[in-house]
Amino acid sequence: MDPRELAFTGAAEQARLLAAGAITAPALLDVYLDRIARFDRELRSYRVVLVDSARREAAAAQDRLDAGERSPLLGVPVAVKDDVDVAGEVTTFGSSAYGPAPTQDSEVVRRLRDAGAVILGKTCVPELMVWPFTETLTFGATRNPWNPDLTPGGSSGGSAAALAAGLAALALGSDGMGSIRIPATWSGLFGLKPQRDRVPLAPHDGAWGGLSVYGPLARTVEDAALFLDVTASEGGFVEAARREPGRLRIALSTAVPPLLTARVGRAQRAAVAEAGALLRELGHEVVERDPDYPANAVFAQALPRYFRGVHDAAAALPRPERLDRRTRTFARIGGLVSERRSAAIRAAEADVTARVTEIFDDVDVVVTPGTATGPSRIGAYQRRGAVSTLALVAARVPFQAMFNVTGQPAAVVPWGLDGAGVPTSIQLVGRPFDEATLLSLGTQLETARPWAGRRPPLS
Repeated sequence: MDPRELAFTGAAEQARLLAAGAITAPALLDVYLDRIARFDRELRSYRVVLVDSARREAAAAQDRLDAGERSPLLGVPVAVKDDVDVAGEVTTFGSSAYGPAPTQDSEVVRRLRDAGAVILGKTCVPELMVWPFTETLTFGATRNPWNPDLTPGGSSGGSAAALAAGLAALALGSDGMGSIRIPATWSGLFGLKPQRDRVPLAPHDGAWGGLSVYGPLARTVEDAALFLDVTASEGGFVEAARREPGRLRIALSTAVPPLLTARVGRAQRAAVAEAGALLRELGHEVVERDPDYPANAVFAQALPRYFRGVHDAAAALPRPERLDRRTRTFARIGGLVSERRSAAIRAAEADVTARVTEIFDDVDVVVTPGTATGPSRIGAYQRRGAVSTLALVAARVPFQAMFNVTGQPAAVVPWGLDGAGVPTSIQLVGRPFDEATLLSLGTQLETARPWAGRRPPLS
């Protein structure tokens, strides 16, 4: 098989090829190591590539395959975001303020290893995962393989760029305010924010006051479902992805949650309209209806937890004085959110969730734009402070944070390209605990409008 085509083959298909003996785990790893050497000097998607340990893991995986063992990801190279612990390698959180290397894997990495995954490396993030662009003073800027002048997004920007450029088979991300869905959108990938607590966060439980979750950035819906099957406490997600969704009632919405200032672009509105037309052709009932977003939910729920989460993350670092000035400002603002205030915010969450999810008494899925606009240029916010940067970036990505507050699952499905040649997406929002419907509908859309064969210019 042509190495370039193999690199862009999804994780599930690679696992099948490995099990059939069509490829070997060391040879598959070499494909990615070669491509990383060729392309990542410009992209900067990886903070570190774990060459030696990955070679050992690939060799061990091949021994297990040769002995007849079969595991869901046996021999498949997976990239891990650098806010997740990999034993023996520092977790930098995009900063030079980090502490010693952990001695144990995060639980999600342990589960990936148990499924046979080869841990390829750790991918770049913005400092403390604050921003929807991936640029740091310590590790530089990660670029979008569709247009290297632009960011791939953040905070799982390195994971998205690596996967989009064919430098990994599957990538682990985290999502506290859209950090899987934003870079998946701008990198042309399927990205899934699972239901809160679906995938274990240990030892980083409770990150960002319960906003944050771990989830996959994937080339196909099946790959994302496979990730959930091996990392969640319950399975059946691949089976769900293969089922027909049946006739669903689907609401289209381009409404921006109250108090956010954002103008939804032409390409993003077109994606929702085109999705509505396709969904009707597929037999679904499609209506136009907005969720009942509480007037102050983003400012009273999402932002205080976000600021306080950054404060707590900064306070846990051994050398916080090394943080960028903008990050330190962000953390100081978070320090103004007291423990008492944080508890009150969490106590009010149920009422917000009930109001936002009331729409699901009448519909099965809500479709929104993936983002309001395309990504920013590299360095666009370099000289700005914390508050002005936040105001500007929030206008690009208003559709994510609400569903971190409610905790319900949401996925982005690749759609077209905007005027800058950067991918767009639609966001599918499901009922609480109903990833199955999103996966089933995602597969139906993937079949009707395939995206996995697209290749960015820098690949």
